[in-house]
Amino acid sequence: MFSLLVPPPVRASLLQMASAAPPSPSSSSHPQPSSPQLFSPPSSILIIGSGIFGLGTAWALARRDIFAQCTITVVDRSDPADPGAFPAPDAASVDTSRIVRADYADPAYAALGAEAQVQWRKQARPTDLGAQGRYHESGLVLVADPGPARVPGEIVAKSDMRGMDYVRSSWANVLSLASYNPDLASSIHELRDTAAIRERLGTGGSSGSWGYINQGSGWADAAASTNWLFNRVKETGRVTFVSGTVSSLKHSGTRVTGAWLSDGRVLTAELVVLAAGAWTGGLVDLSGQATATGQVLGYLDLTEAEQEKLGDMPVILNLTSGLFIIPPRNRILKVARHAYGYLNPTLPETTQLPSASSSPPNQPISYPITYLSDPALSIPQEGADDLRQALREMVPGLAERPFTKTRLCWYSDTPTGDFLVTYHPRYDGLFLATGDSGHGFKFMPVIGDKVVDCIVHNCPPDFIKRWGWKPDTQRVVTEDGSRGGQPGLILANELGYAN
Repeated sequence: MFSLLVPPPVRASLLQMASAAPPSPSSSSHPQPSSPQLFSPPSSILIIGSGIFGLGTAWALARRDIFAQCTITVVDRSDPADPGAFPAPDAASVDTSRIVRADYADPAYAALGAEAQVQWRKQARPTDLGAQGRYHESGLVLVADPGPARVPGEIVAKSDMRGMDYVRSSWANVLSLASYNPDLASSIHELRDTAAIRERLGTGGSSGSWGYINQGSGWADAAASTNWLFNRVKETGRVTFVSGTVSSLKHSGTRVTGAWLSDGRVLTAELVVLAAGAWTGGLVDLSGQATATGQVLGYLDLTEAEQEKLGDMPVILNLTSGLFIIPPRNRILKVARHAYGYLNPTLPETTQLPSASSSPPNQPISYPITYLSDPALSIPQEGADDLRQALREMVPGLAERPFTKTRLCWYSDTPTGDFLVTYHPRYDGLFLATGDSGHGFKFMPVIGDKVVDCIVHNCPPDFIKRWGWKPDTQRVVTEDGSRGGQPGLILANELGYAN
């Protein structure tokens, strides 16, 4: 059997991160930066964006003594139907469900996922993250279709990975974690063939040719969990929320000093944290670093009997096709595709700050379009057909059930699928916390602390290169072995809008 062995130092890192105690609100649990990278806290911080990165960063800043004298402001588009409620309803973090897992081909993300799951599993009190139905440990069936032949023990570069490589590497990483945790070890089981996958899935369907089930993974109610985080931030009493659309970054030469809002208001700060997700590229040139891609989601209404039958199914994710289904809740089933996604080349209404003096201004970029800007927006037929294929394979009894609703969810994709959490290389006073690449949500309880570690020049060692500014590339296509679909699809073409 193919296996990707995890070196002892990485195994130790996985163990330390997975077994670490949850972070304390006290700053004493966060090592401070040491010389020569001294850090002097700013007097004011403006966070642009109230998604997982933005809210998580605000929460971490508000709980650290080093920022006790710092004013913290979060600005974002609020819900038009509920002014003052953040984030906007078309944000990536607002949805029925998101997968929560430590099942990653990259051992650093596997460890970070395990660290986050310590918090997701807390349910004893109503205010615990996982309580009140916010987290469900349903299990995850991770599978793939046959891939390229590999030599046993072969190490495959991330950029060369295919779905089967990813699943086998993830299998090795969770087994490494499980070797130190008997409870986890008993929850992970290999699924050697289609029949074994069908039996574990329990829906009458199957997908992929090999994989495994990790009963220690599951899913979260995304909207409810984001609201939980929003409330934790408000409860600190340290953060001011401003409802508004940022039209451009305010700067003096190469120093960013705040943001202009579309209604003419100006917000100033000594440090600006740009955490606007897929909208980030409209405010600063991210050429070669990140791009917005639209991903297809579909929702089906179920009967009460169908809810009862499927409610206990595991999440299933095929990393060759990118297709996945999350267990239903409140008689709604979600089917989606983690893919290369659609590009939407357009001139954003916001003004982009160039990343280099030679950058031409106002060039088309891939920019999100949602139902808020186009109420008639639908998903392309190509994507709908793929979602229908997922139903035929995974839940055949619902193969022809009409979608009640469809949606485009916008990722901020990077070339390697790594986050972009770093100071801007050209502009002082500008910090980037973006590049979710479709897998930021599950790290919600820990990502803010990691972002703030990077702000104070104490980035976790495993992520210094992963989250840093990357060498320029011609275009951004995420190649990490986890994407389905076809790269380079243009949304307007797929919708039939192009001339």
